[in-house]
Amino acid sequence: MRGDNIGRAPDYTVPALTMLGVNLMWIFVMIWAIWGFLAALALALALNHGITLLSRRPR
Repeated sequence: MRGDNIGRAPDYTVPALTMLGVNLMWIFVMIWAIWGFLAALALALALNHGITLLSRRPR
């Protein structure tokens, strides 16, 4: 085995967050089209509340 240095792994944070945003967008549009604006708004509020609860947790 040669003494080659192993490079760093690529950072896929930005592409992962971009795809999260794209997926959230089409899910919200689908829910809005099927059940209406209030259902999409309720989901958005529930997600916001869940994220807020996660951010307040002690590490």
